Amino acid sequence: MKDFSKELSFKTSRSSGAGGQNVNKVETAVTVLWKVDASEFFNEDEKVLIQLKLKNRINADGFLFLSVSESRTQLMNKNKAIEKIIEMVNKALIVPKKRTATKPSKGQKQTRLDNKKKLSDKKESRRFRF
Repeated sequence: MKDFSKELSFKTSRSSGAGGQNVNKVETAVTVLWKVDASEFFNEDEKVLIQLKLKNRINADGFLFLSVSESRTQLMNKNKAIEKIIEMVNKALIVPKKRTATKPSKGQKQTRLDNKKKLSDKKESRRFRF
Protein backbone atom coordinates (compact mmCIF):
# COMPACT_ATOMS: atom_id res chain seq x y z
CA MET A 1 0.00 0.00 0.00
CA LYS A 2 1.73 3.13 -1.24
CA ASP A 3 1.23 6.46 0.49
CA PHE A 4 1.51 9.17 -2.15
CA SER A 5 -0.20 11.88 -0.07
CA LYS A 6 2.72 14.28 -0.62
CA GLU A 7 1.71 14.56 -4.30
CA LEU A 8 -1.90 15.55 -3.54
CA SER A 9 -3.23 19.09 -3.85
CA PHE A 10 -6.39 20.37 -2.23
CA LYS A 11 -9.18 22.84 -2.96
CA THR A 12 -11.82 23.90 -0.50
CA SER A 13 -15.36 25.02 -1.13
CA ARG A 14 -18.57 25.63 0.73
CA SER A 15 -20.50 22.49 1.54
CA SER A 16 -24.02 22.10 0.24
CA GLY A 17 -27.09 21.12 2.20
CA ALA A 18 -28.43 21.99 5.62
CA GLY A 19 -26.26 23.55 8.29
CA GLY A 20 -27.57 27.04 8.94
CA GLN A 21 -25.37 30.12 8.86
CA ASN A 22 -22.15 28.09 9.13
CA VAL A 23 -22.66 26.60 5.66
CA ASN A 24 -22.79 30.03 4.07
CA LYS A 25 -19.50 31.31 5.46
CA VAL A 26 -17.13 28.37 6.08
CA GLU A 27 -15.40 26.34 3.36
CA THR A 28 -15.47 22.82 4.78
CA ALA A 29 -15.84 20.71 1.62
CA VAL A 30 -12.49 19.43 0.34
CA THR A 31 -11.62 18.38 -3.21
CA VAL A 32 -8.40 16.43 -3.54
CA LEU A 33 -6.54 16.48 -6.88
CA TRP A 34 -3.73 14.20 -8.01
CA LYS A 35 -1.85 14.38 -11.30
CA VAL A 36 -1.51 10.71 -12.25
CA ASP A 37 1.10 11.22 -15.00
CA ALA A 38 3.41 13.30 -12.80
CA SER A 39 3.52 10.77 -9.96
CA GLU A 40 6.97 9.60 -8.85
CA PHE A 41 5.62 6.82 -6.61
CA PHE A 42 4.31 4.60 -9.41
CA ASN A 43 5.96 3.13 -12.50
CA GLU A 44 4.50 3.49 -15.99
CA ASP A 45 2.61 0.17 -15.92
CA GLU A 46 0.92 1.08 -12.65
CA LYS A 47 0.01 4.53 -13.99
CA VAL A 48 -1.61 2.96 -17.06
CA LEU A 49 -3.56 0.56 -14.84
CA ILE A 50 -4.76 3.43 -12.63
CA GLN A 51 -5.80 5.49 -15.65
CA LEU A 52 -7.63 2.54 -17.13
CA LYS A 53 -9.55 1.54 -14.02
CA LEU A 54 -10.31 5.07 -12.77
CA LYS A 55 -10.91 6.75 -16.14
CA ASN A 56 -14.35 8.00 -15.09
CA ARG A 57 -12.77 9.97 -12.22
CA ILE A 58 -9.87 11.44 -14.22
CA ASN A 59 -10.60 14.71 -16.04
CA ALA A 60 -9.24 15.90 -19.40
CA ASP A 61 -6.18 17.49 -17.74
CA GLY A 62 -5.15 14.14 -16.24
CA PHE A 63 -6.15 14.92 -12.65
CA LEU A 64 -7.78 12.27 -10.49
CA PHE A 65 -10.20 14.09 -8.21
CA LEU A 66 -12.44 13.30 -5.27
CA SER A 67 -14.72 15.59 -3.25
CA VAL A 68 -15.59 15.00 0.40
CA SER A 69 -18.04 17.01 2.49
CA GLU A 70 -19.14 14.42 5.05
CA SER A 71 -17.86 16.18 8.15
CA ARG A 72 -18.42 19.66 9.57
CA THR A 73 -14.71 20.45 9.75
CA GLN A 74 -12.27 20.99 6.92
CA LEU A 75 -9.50 19.00 8.61
CA MET A 76 -11.66 15.88 9.03
CA ASN A 77 -12.83 16.14 5.41
CA LYS A 78 -9.21 16.50 4.25
CA ASN A 79 -8.13 13.41 6.19
CA LYS A 80 -11.12 11.45 4.89
CA ALA A 81 -10.34 12.54 1.30
CA ILE A 82 -6.70 11.41 1.62
CA GLU A 83 -7.79 8.08 3.04
CA LYS A 84 -10.39 7.52 0.29
CA ILE A 85 -8.14 8.44 -2.64
CA ILE A 86 -5.29 6.22 -1.38
CA GLU A 87 -7.74 3.34 -0.93
CA MET A 88 -9.22 3.94 -4.39
CA VAL A 89 -5.82 3.94 -6.11
CA ASN A 90 -4.61 0.87 -4.21
CA LYS A 91 -7.77 -1.03 -5.21
CA ALA A 92 -7.18 -0.05 -8.83
CA LEU A 93 -3.69 -1.57 -8.71
CA ILE A 94 -5.00 -5.01 -7.79
CA VAL A 95 -4.90 -7.35 -10.77
CA PRO A 96 -7.46 -10.17 -10.44
CA LYS A 97 -6.28 -13.75 -10.89
CA LYS A 98 -7.13 -15.42 -14.17
CA ARG A 99 -9.85 -18.00 -13.78
CA THR A 100 -8.96 -21.39 -15.13
CA ALA A 101 -11.88 -23.14 -16.81
CA THR A 102 -12.76 -26.48 -15.24
CA LYS A 103 -15.26 -29.20 -16.02
CA PRO A 104 -17.45 -31.04 -13.52
CA SER A 105 -16.14 -34.47 -12.58
CA LYS A 106 -17.91 -37.73 -13.48
CA GLY A 107 -18.96 -38.17 -9.86
CA GLN A 108 -20.53 -34.71 -9.74
CA LYS A 109 -22.43 -35.36 -12.96
CA GLN A 110 -23.69 -38.73 -11.69
CA THR A 111 -24.79 -37.24 -8.34
CA ARG A 112 -26.71 -34.50 -10.14
CA LEU A 113 -28.45 -37.01 -12.39
CA ASP A 114 -29.29 -39.26 -9.43
CA ASN A 115 -30.84 -36.33 -7.56
CA LYS A 116 -32.86 -35.41 -10.64
CA LYS A 117 -34.10 -38.99 -10.96
CA LYS A 118 -35.12 -39.16 -7.26
CA LEU A 119 -37.05 -35.88 -7.55
CA SER A 120 -38.70 -37.07 -10.75
CA ASP A 121 -39.76 -40.35 -9.11
CA LYS A 122 -41.12 -38.50 -6.08
CA LYS A 123 -43.26 -36.22 -8.26
CA GLU A 124 -44.36 -39.13 -10.44
CA SER A 125 -45.62 -41.00 -7.37
CA ARG A 126 -47.85 -38.03 -6.44
CA ARG A 127 -49.76 -38.13 -9.74
CA PHE A 128 -53.29 -39.41 -9.82
CA ARG A 129 -53.81 -42.29 -12.27
CA PHE A 130 -57.16 -43.60 -13.59
